[in-house]
Amino acid sequence: MANKIKWLKQPEEHDYPAALSYLSLIFDKKKAAVYVSKLKSAPVSEFKAKDIFRASQLSLLGISNSHLAKDQKKIAAGHELSPLLLVRDTANGKVVIADGYHRLCAVYSDDEDAVIPCKIV
Repeated sequence: MANKIKWLKQPEEHDYPAALSYLSLIFDKKKAAVYVSKLKSAPVSEFKAKDIFRASQLSLLGISNSHLAKDQKKIAAGHELSPLLLVRDTANGKVVIADGYHRLCAVYSDDEDAVIPCKIV
């Protein structure tokens, strides 16, 4: 049976620098900074875990991943998770998970139909 997954109302402050670091690998620094600025003011919306995976075109992390295991323990212990930060990459027809990939994998491994709060731009 799936765990009741608890969420923070807003991403944690340290999620934004993490998103900037990752987005700077994909986009130039200026564009990455614009995306992060927009993410900070974006409203929180919700999507199913399985749909985020499909849109991101990423694979599920293996059970040996330490970050995945840490987030699975948080879920089992009833700790609140931070919403995901997503960017629509319309040029490539996919969603970039700017921050929260490990959380997404942990939630998906618990319940692929779980609804996940996200900020998306």
